[in-house]
Amino acid sequence: MGNGPDPYAVALDQLKYVVFKDANWDWRTFDLARDGERYWAPENLPMNATDPNMKPFFAHNGKLLMYQGFADPNVSPFQTIAYYQKVVDNIGDPAKAGNNVRLFFAPGMGHCGGGDGPNDFDKISALNRWVEMNEAPQTLTASQRVDGKVTRTRPLCPFPQIAVYKGSGSVDDAANFSCRAQ
Repeated sequence: MGNGPDPYAVALDQLKYVVFKDANWDWRTFDLARDGERYWAPENLPMNATDPNMKPFFAHNGKLLMYQGFADPNVSPFQTIAYYQKVVDNIGDPAKAGNNVRLFFAPGMGHCGGGDGPNDFDKISALNRWVEMNEAPQTLTASQRVDGKVTRTRPLCPFPQIAVYKGSGSVDDAANFSCRAQ
């Protein structure tokens, strides 16, 4: 995903500044056999959520609202699903896990926003209602804006549900969709 002679900038910066701690490090010297283990060392992955044991956080009634664009070019949605499933498996009961963790996907959204799909939604209010009133989000309504004007809305459903068109009305209106299990 590089644009030019160098590899993808995010990965390059991770290697330079976190793994090798050398701003002058040259990616051409990377040797998977020699350096691969160093790259994956836990102390070199500060931005990666790899530990699925959220029990201490949940024991304090912590709430984790996860979201991702399904068109994210940086993080595979399938990695996010795998991590989410590990968290749920660690809890041992999907229904109980739903009291503390929810995952929402925004079709067409890129990395944390942007993209061709509805990608503007209020995560903070949903999280506040969940924490303060114990109202877990059942859906989030995302909108797409063109020149500041809303052109499409879509419900974002808690995984593993997806938004399904009801069969009538505008496909650009969230009200014409419902969340259903895949």
